[in-house]
Parts: sequence; structure tokens; C-alpha cells
Amino acid sequence: MVQPAPVEPRYTSQTYFDLVETGVLRASDRVELLEGVIVAMSPQSPPHAAATSQVDRALREAAGRRAAIRVQLPFVAGGHSVPEPDVAVVPGTEADYATAHPTTALLIVEVADSSLLQDRLTKTAIYAAAAVPEYWIINLRDDCVEVFRTPDAGTRSYRDTHVARRGQSIQIVGLAAAGVQVDDLLPSLK
Repeated sequence: MVQPAPVEPRYTSQTYFDLVETGVLRASDRVELLEGVIVAMSPQSPPHAAATSQVDRALREAAGRRAAIRVQLPFVAGGHSVPEPDVAVVPGTEADYATAHPTTALLIVEVADSSLLQDRLTKTAIYAAAAVPEYWIINLRDDCVEVFRTPDAGTRSYRDTHVARRGQSIQIVGLAAAGVQVDDLLPSLK
């Protein structure tokens, strides 16, 4: 008789937070929960760090006081995923998240160089399933911004995608009359 293959256990968001609470996981571990798997985050290169700072500044200026901007902090994207996006624009103010991490976002931004495939495949599916209306990948390899809009939670994908390049601007769907210049999101070319 053939025995079925053992099912790999998947961590839930709550189990993941329990590991943090009990000290099994520490902030210095630089991990995130993706699809029930605890995944190590890559160290940040100088261009990645520069782009993250630039995105943070540009989005703070665009959003003003209409939303909170969170940099590399947990976002609860469902029962088995707690990514730490490079920048998240979430409704409300910072004080609204004093007792719980956000479960909704207006915009999620990931800065990608070595993580490009993970950000395109795994994280796009996670954010679409969580109904995040807009997701940007700051693609450092190709010097552009990949824009994903109109999530379809059922197919875990975005219906509308396009690439924005230097010299163009991107409007933030969740914040009326707010937009940013692509050049303000990408590190300078030297």
C-alpha cells in the first residue's frame, strides 16, 4: 500500500506572531511569513536602501496626512502571510496600528533587485489575494516601476499591469489627486 506523502506544516499568521512573542524569532532575524513559510529576507544593497528611502519620502509628500506610511513593517495579508513590504501606504494614522498590524493597504511597494522573482510571483499573488488595490515593484535591475492594479482575489492576480519609466508619473489610485514622479522613486544613475 502506498502511503501519502507527508504534508508540510504551514505556519499561520497567529503562530508566526506567537514565535515572535515567545522570543523564538527576533527582529534581528530579518524574516517574513509568505504562504505559511518563514522566509529569510536578503540583506539590503546600497541601491535598495536608497530606493526605499526615496519611496518613503515621495509617498509621505504625496499622501500628506491622508494615510500612514509604514517602512519595512508587518502587513497581515491573510491567514498564512505576514510580509514586511519595503513601504506600505495604509489607511488612517500611525496611532491606528498601536495594537495591531494593518490588514488593509492602499498601496504596497517592494524594492527589488535580488528579490525580483519573489516580488513578482509570490508577493504579487499574496497582495492580490489580500485585495490590495495597487502594488508597485521598484525594479532596480531594469530601472523602472512595475505597476499592478485591480486585484482579483480569486485568481490571486492583478488585471491591470504596466511599466512606468523615468520621466513619467504614477497616480496613486487610493489617494485622489496624489501622484509621484518615477525619477523620485529610483536611485540616481551614476
